[in-house]
Amino acid sequence: MSKVRGIRGATTADSNDREAILDATRELLEELVKANDVSADDIAAVTFSATNDLDAEFPAVAARVHMGWTEVAMMCGNEMNVPGGQERCIRVMILVNTDKRPEELKRIYLRDAANLRTRDGKAEP
Repeated sequence: MSKVRGIRGATTADSNDREAILDATRELLEELVKANDVSADDIAAVTFSATNDLDAEFPAVAARVHMGWTEVAMMCGNEMNVPGGQERCIRVMILVNTDKRPEELKRIYLRDAANLRTRDGKAEP
């Protein structure tokens, strides 16, 4: 029986312009889909967040335009502004219907977001 599970990932955009945001988001989504064998029909919803220094485009546009996720429920929001946090960061959580166990799902952290996997010696949420 399938369950809804969350798949997380993050990346950084090279700059605060539309193409940089869409390119980084597309790359992240493609890697997450490939690593977890996800089809658009399996996706229940997608939540994106971006740091305050990225406001030139919504990351969800990349999912609709480049991934073809036109019927997937998506939402974008601002990431918490924590001192010392990663700049120009885009995070995503894909809620997917799957038979996989949580430990079988692969998280993807690209570009400068790769350092988010450990912060203060602990895995970041």
